[in-house]
Amino acid sequence: MKQIGQTLISSAKQYGISVSSRQAEQFQLYLELLSEWNQKMNLTALKEPDDIEEKHFLDSILVLKYLSVPQGAKLIDVGTGAGFPGVPLKILRPDLDLTLMDGLNKRLIFLKELLQSLSLKAELVHLRAEEGGRKPEYRERFDVVTARAVARLPVLCEYCLPFLKQGGTFAAMKGPGGKEELKSAEKAIRLLGCAAVSSPEYTLPGGDARSLVMIRRTGVTPAMYPRHGAKIAKSPL
Repeated sequence: MKQIGQTLISSAKQYGISVSSRQAEQFQLYLELLSEWNQKMNLTALKEPDDIEEKHFLDSILVLKYLSVPQGAKLIDVGTGAGFPGVPLKILRPDLDLTLMDGLNKRLIFLKELLQSLSLKAELVHLRAEEGGRKPEYRERFDVVTARAVARLPVLCEYCLPFLKQGGTFAAMKGPGGKEELKSAEKAIRLLGCAAVSSPEYTLPGGDARSLVMIRRTGVTPAMYPRHGAKIAKSPL
């Protein structure tokens, strides 16, 4: 397996993010476990170490360039899949109180082994986002909510914004069309008691365009949201 440590350290440095040699070793172990498990179940379409390093690891930690995350913040990664961006953020910020939520239990089995191997702690929750957002123990409990490649923003907002506590921030990781998606989600954001903050755009070293749509809780999400998943998909806000 190719060693990605030095590449990741230098790539992150270009964006003003420091990755220690110990953290680089953790990312290397992440790569190896991800590649091993990916042969048994579909965790990522990316197979090459260089692609995983840039488009999963670096992409995930770039959230920290654009979002100031308080020390010890409660962060939930909704629809976490293979752990992006939640686990890379935890590697760089072990102080984070991390929750990883996914509707597919076999992904959480992988994440349990991954976290043990990396000597990291996180709460693993097997729930669909719309179920989790109605539970008192998760609703309006988090300083930061993240989601990556889950759904279009009007749908994603209804899934994710109910988790935000007052003043908390939802960071939606998007491709080049983030600003356009944000316009289409204005009604949903308003109905859910939140307000758009910013949507910085940036480019990964290989040229892929990214945007990070950030939305903050300013009011209260009405009790009727989130609706059932089928209703969200059929008639987005």
